[in-house]
Amino acid sequence: AGVAAGAMAFSMVGCGSSKDNSKNGGKEKFIVGFDAAFPPYGYQDENGEYVGFDLDLAAEVCKRNDWELVKQPIDWNAKDMELNSGTISCIWNGFTMNGREDEYAWTEPYVDNSQVFVVKEDSGIATFDDLAGKSVAVQTDSSAEAALKEDDNKNLKDSFKELVVVSDYNTAFMNLDSNAAEAIAMDIGVAKYQMESRDGKYKILDDVLSAEQYAVGFAKNNTELRDKVQKTLDEMREDGKFAEIAEKWDLTDSVID
Repeated sequence: AGVAAGAMAFSMVGCGSSKDNSKNGGKEKFIVGFDAAFPPYGYQDENGEYVGFDLDLAAEVCKRNDWELVKQPIDWNAKDMELNSGTISCIWNGFTMNGREDEYAWTEPYVDNSQVFVVKEDSGIATFDDLAGKSVAVQTDSSAEAALKEDDNKNLKDSFKELVVVSDYNTAFMNLDSNAAEAIAMDIGVAKYQMESRDGKYKILDDVLSAEQYAVGFAKNNTELRDKVQKTLDEMREDGKFAEIAEKWDLTDSVID
């Protein structure tokens, strides 16, 4: 009953806080659902803090709307349940809109991204043809997994020895380092971050698996909140704050102007 009541309050005010809380001087809550192992967009750092590009954007949006930001790590497989039940306000974490256009109320895309393959530098793998007979790791329910299920990539996927589905990219790189996998299919922004933060020597194949764009996803009927966030993001672009946050996370080349 308590969960149901919370969901009702969420639907009434858009950001998840109760009307009584607002009257008592409390701020409306903006609850961001994110994968806590998806750097540089959202992750837990060495101090146990949740940080990242998307979380910084969300924090600025909340500041400008006088909302309280709640960073809510979620099981990526349960993201739709969390959103539709009202326990989160949106999904904001390197969330690909391509192929999902009709499933959510989206903001305008703000990052251009591609799906690529990461291999060891000394692997001898240079092209898609070299992946034949190899074990390839991919995160469950990720854009890379979805891309590999597309008809255009059927022959490529069928050429693998196996597709190893893992829960997160830390596990994927552990598999790569231990030779349990010989390549990882993943987002290029995450790939670059992971490669820079690890001691191993890796490279990204030149061939691109698929291109995509990131946006913020809301429940289909929550266009009012989506519009408020979009308006704020537009203001952040105009006054330079969006570019400042992108530069902090070394994502200037990826963001959409």
